[in-house]
Amino acid sequence: MLLDYETLKLVWWVLVGALLIGFAVTDGMDMGVGILLPFLGQNDTERRVVINAVAPHWDGNQVWFITAGGAIFAAWPAVYATAFSGFYLAMFLVLAALFLRPVGFDYRSKLDNPRWRNTWDWGLFVGGLVPSLIFGVAFGNLLQGVPFHLDQFLRPHYDANYLWALLPLLNPFALLAGVLSVAMLAMHGAVWLQLRADYVIEERAKSVLNILAPAVTLIFAIAGVWVAMGIDGYRIVSEVDPGGVANPLAKEVIRAPGAWLDVYSRIPASMLVPIIGLGGPLIVWLLSRIDRPGFAFVFSGLSLTGIIGTAGLSLFPFVMPSSTDLVSSLTVWDAPSSHLTLTVMFWAVAIFLPIVILYTIWAYYHMWGRITVEHIEENTHQAY
Repeated sequence: MLLDYETLKLVWWVLVGALLIGFAVTDGMDMGVGILLPFLGQNDTERRVVINAVAPHWDGNQVWFITAGGAIFAAWPAVYATAFSGFYLAMFLVLAALFLRPVGFDYRSKLDNPRWRNTWDWGLFVGGLVPSLIFGVAFGNLLQGVPFHLDQFLRPHYDANYLWALLPLLNPFALLAGVLSVAMLAMHGAVWLQLRADYVIEERAKSVLNILAPAVTLIFAIAGVWVAMGIDGYRIVSEVDPGGVANPLAKEVIRAPGAWLDVYSRIPASMLVPIIGLGGPLIVWLLSRIDRPGFAFVFSGLSLTGIIGTAGLSLFPFVMPSSTDLVSSLTVWDAPSSHLTLTVMFWAVAIFLPIVILYTIWAYYHMWGRITVEHIEENTHQAY
């Protein structure tokens, strides 16, 4: 079966979104646990309980991040090039913070020294907090537009000093989006600890969820009102050939109040996505309180899906809007690779993604169980 170019563009928009959500649900859980590590573990043994709740899976989960980055590079090379040019310093900070995670997991228990282990505990905290914050800040900036333009050869040029300064990225709305990202991943990590950790850690995670889950709903609601009333969205007002050759400059774009809400008026069923993002954390909070962490984890994943999906739906068909040259904005229709590239990648994903998912399920099944203080004390030479 050979899919037409227009269908493949839509399919890859869905697949990239699915990979980003997969990264948030799996590796975001690990980052959330890292954020909570210094606070939920009151001594070395308890912190080892927290670490061992994610230790068997964190490196496999991080593959979702690598795969999502590779998919963006291959499916939307113009977006990849433009984003990494403008967000270079931010991406470097993410990479530097992520270095702390494998090193922290592998070296923390090499020495039985409190200062050594505390240092790596805070390293794991930074490795969870910084990427979570910056990913949210990036989405916040996308909704406001990024100051770049394309020349006649479709090369991106930035109209602000984004290469060396983070200050333009740290505007109030972007920071709010960053706080939302940190809160929702910390919530996700807390639910996982309630499900997998020792009774003491379980109760502390449950207490933290009393704050985090309602906070996610509140921050998401504030961000939604801000987008609806305070941020002009983007709208294509010229004819676009969805199946045509990619040319970002062959369209006309305007900014208009409420334009980011267009999809919800065109397709009323799409309102289900932000409703899930808004109500999901409250269901998580309720399920946590009645000691149903398994169901709470499912709804936590749905909450992340709803929040990230709301951002993607609101932006559609834009992927990377330009704030200084509207016509240069990159969209689903004019940023993808060739028909052949998208086709080959589609079949590669169709074959290998189910294998990855099945292996992941197998790994979780065979390494399932609650991590207890007794287990840690009986296995003092365990790697983590």
